[in-house]
Amino acid sequence: MNQKIIQVDAFTNTPFKGNPAAVCVLEKPQSAEWMQLIAREMNLSETAFILKQESGFNLRWFTPTTEVPLCGHATLASAHTLWAEGYLQPEEIANFQTKSGLLKARLQGDWIELDFPANFSEVTTPPPELVTALGANIITTVKNSLGYLVEVESASIVSNLQPNFSLLKSLAMPDVIVTSIGETDSEYDFVSRFFAPGLGIDEDPVTGAAHCCLAPFWHSKLQKNEFTAYQASARGGVVKVKYDGGARVFLQGQAVTVMKGELWD
Repeated sequence: MNQKIIQVDAFTNTPFKGNPAAVCVLEKPQSAEWMQLIAREMNLSETAFILKQESGFNLRWFTPTTEVPLCGHATLASAHTLWAEGYLQPEEIANFQTKSGLLKARLQGDWIELDFPANFSEVTTPPPELVTALGANIITTVKNSLGYLVEVESASIVSNLQPNFSLLKSLAMPDVIVTSIGETDSEYDFVSRFFAPGLGIDEDPVTGAAHCCLAPFWHSKLQKNEFTAYQASARGGVVKVKYDGGARVFLQGQAVTVMKGELWD
């Protein structure tokens, strides 16, 4: 039996921008070992596997080296695939059962809104190796379940960072979100990048899960509930964020299909 696999660029409406994810629409359950092999074969930051259930879809995410508990861009890509390929009608909600609980996606015009759990941080002291690895002056350092989140002085610093990944990998928490407030003449409230060598990804192009951490962080600093954010990787991507201080974060992004194929089982 063949399994359909689709490559989607998420958090963009332009092919070859944003964050690419593979979405495998399963015809039958598969083992975690099989899914990990497919993710390694695809060699993208994430490969998503969706399986129809009585109520919604089961959704799992794998990097080339490991399964992860939450991934925003691959969820966005999965929801896009369900509507684009006719598994769901435009007015239907995509309900995903995941290791992070129930996640929902809604189609809103050209945008997809994701309903995700907020990821709260606590203030910490950065290890000297983190400062050295980033090569930038750090204003604030917090930590959460994703890793470190550090604020630097400007968007240009975020854009121009060239981390020492070997040194990052040596840390007990090797993954780090780097962020700053947007430039005064910019449409973006804040910018960020996400370095994740601990997940087998030196840099993730656009990261929904990171914005679940960034939303509470910037909500507290800027006293705002809605943001337009830019992840300043080489590919780049736009994320709209709504957060009112509660337990859920609403992320909006666009997506575009760039490739379709079949896996031979």
